Amino acid sequence: MSRGDEVIGFDSLNDYYDVSLKQARLARLLDQRGYTHVQADLSDRAAVENVFATHRPQRVVHLAAQAGVRYAAQNPHVYVSSNVTGTLHILEGCRHHGVEHLVFASTSSVYGANRAMPFNEHQGTEHPLTLYAATKKANEMMAHSYAHLYGFPCTGLRFFTVYGPWGRPDMALFLFTKSILAGEPIKVFNHGHHRRSFTYVDDIVEGVVRALDCPPGKDAAWDGMNPDPATSGVAPYRIFNIGNEQPVELLRYIEVLEECLGRKAKMEMLPLQAGDVPDTEADVSSLVDAVGYRPQVSVEQGVSNFVAWYRDYYRV
Repeated sequence: MSRGDEVIGFDSLNDYYDVSLKQARLARLLDQRGYTHVQADLSDRAAVENVFATHRPQRVVHLAAQAGVRYAAQNPHVYVSSNVTGTLHILEGCRHHGVEHLVFASTSSVYGANRAMPFNEHQGTEHPLTLYAATKKANEMMAHSYAHLYGFPCTGLRFFTVYGPWGRPDMALFLFTKSILAGEPIKVFNHGHHRRSFTYVDDIVEGVVRALDCPPGKDAAWDGMNPDPATSGVAPYRIFNIGNEQPVELLRYIEVLEECLGRKAKMEMLPLQAGDVPDTEADVSSLVDAVGYRPQVSVEQGVSNFVAWYRDYYRV
């Protein structure tokens, strides 16, 4: 909006986590010029069709999903409804209303059982370890088929462990901060030894907007015999990683949080959870080549920013 774009926001404001946090986020946008909000569910086909028909968006950024790796074990059907059916409705809207570029969120979780580090988009992703990852892999394949059949450019962005102000309360940084301030123990899985490409939210936003401004064309280097998973010779389609290239061990992440809070954590050491991968590490060279941007905010700065926001928002 700050650069003059008009934005149609679409969100169900469901109760997967604290609705008041979602409403507080939204309140920052509602009075701004150029913003229109629609409260509806992506799995509601008529509601999605109505938004496309009414507003005729030029470009679409599809970030909505049922997130969380472990919640899928409790409620698998909502993942298919939100992530698969919801994405189908977005693709149909783009198809029928001349959208010039669709950018959609995928996840580093699609790398699944792959252990070749760093993860890059040219590796196979055929072995997801969770239903969440499987639905996001399905989104990538659905988008490719629509890009091929109907010719509108699609860009998928694989996010790596996003954190920062206004984030999800079910994420580790939120849970750790709340527990440490309350003097309660935190659960540290894999004894804190797994590593993640923790990626600050501002880095994600910058990558999303830059990708939105660079729709893909067809990749000429296609022989049909050994296709590249990240590109396509038959469709205007591209996959990029967005993640910090400097993975951080969980114990270091906790140490930084302790420094920012001025308190030590009481840690309950536990084994790796089912479905979790030991490490993630992002190779973002393709993103750099395509849009000239590399995520760069350190965990020291990012966690500090989060703690400042958390203390202000929760008055603690």
